[in-house]
Amino acid sequence: MKVIVGLGNPDKKYENTRHNIGAMVVARLSSLWGISLARRNPHALVGQGVVGEETVVLARPRSYMNQSGGPVAYLVDRFRIPLEDLLIIYDEMDLPLGTTRIRSGGSNGGHNGLRSIIDALKTQDVPRMRLGVGRSPYADAISHVLGHFTKDESPEVEKLLDRAVEAAVCFVEAGVNEAMNKFNQTPSDSNDNDD
Repeated sequence: MKVIVGLGNPDKKYENTRHNIGAMVVARLSSLWGISLARRNPHALVGQGVVGEETVVLARPRSYMNQSGGPVAYLVDRFRIPLEDLLIIYDEMDLPLGTTRIRSGGSNGGHNGLRSIIDALKTQDVPRMRLGVGRSPYADAISHVLGHFTKDESPEVEKLLDRAVEAAVCFVEAGVNEAMNKFNQTPSDSNDNDD
């Protein structure tokens, strides 16, 4: 079993903001695999299905980003999965727009959603996919991540979402290490495997 969690904020006004790109990826996976996030509980919107020979759970926390730890800890406990079968997808300002970075663990890197998850699970060994949304020269960090992508950014965002979906498929089929090897690239350098 694999559990994929897309982070974001629950209110409709945040739907297509940079901070919700993880939730946007899960929405695409839901459509691709026909797994509806129809089960609502106090912690998350959850859907379960079979992809190939693997049972897959898709989830989106119902909490705000900074309180993502509780819902993720609930999912780990509910489905009794080892952490290597969990993938957290979220936005990363310190990566250029269009960049994907997958890691099997590490620090929170200043991301409050991941900080909450690490605190709740009491370990940094949490596989994650960071999606670069870049920084703004005009807006502060909070305004930037809570803002919507611009029209000029849309083509790059579409490519990023497609790539993130491919990486999630790879994670389900082959695990986090294979996904790291194939998808830790910037848009401009397909040979960049550094983190």
